[in-house]
Amino acid sequence: MPFAISKPLRFGDCDLTGIAYHPAYLSMLVDVNEAMFASFGVTWKEMMFERKLGLPTVTLNVAFQKVAVYGDVLDFAVHVRAIGRSSADLETIVTVRGDVIWTVRQKLVLTSLADHKSTPWHDDIRAGLTRYLEPSNDA
Repeated sequence: MPFAISKPLRFGDCDLTGIAYHPAYLSMLVDVNEAMFASFGVTWKEMMFERKLGLPTVTLNVAFQKVAVYGDVLDFAVHVRAIGRSSADLETIVTVRGDVIWTVRQKLVLTSLADHKSTPWHDDIRAGLTRYLEPSNDA
C-alpha cells in the first residue's frame, strides 16, 4: 500500500486566477515526503541534526494532467518503486475527488552531510521505506 496523506490547496498555493501555482506543488511534495518518513518513526530533523544525513532529490519528472483550484483537497499516494543501496525511487500520484491532477517520479539519495556523498540506508530507514515498497507498473 502507498503512503497516503491529504493536503488542502491554500490561497498562497495559487496564482491570481485561483489555479494551483506549480512551484507550490513541489513544496507540498517535500512536506509529503517528510511526512512519509515520520510515519515510520524517522524525522528529517533527526536525520539532519542527529544523524548528519541529507536526502536530496537527484531526479524529478513531473506530469501535469488537470488543474487544481483554491479550496481543493489534494490526495497524495506515494509508492516506493525501488530501494537501492542509498537511493529510493518514488512515484507520487496526486488526485482531487478521484481525478489524477499530477504525478511525479522522484529519486532520493541518502547522503552524509560531512562529505555530501551517498551513504547506505540505515536499517530502520530501509525497513520504513520497505513498508511502502511496490513494484513499478512499467518495470
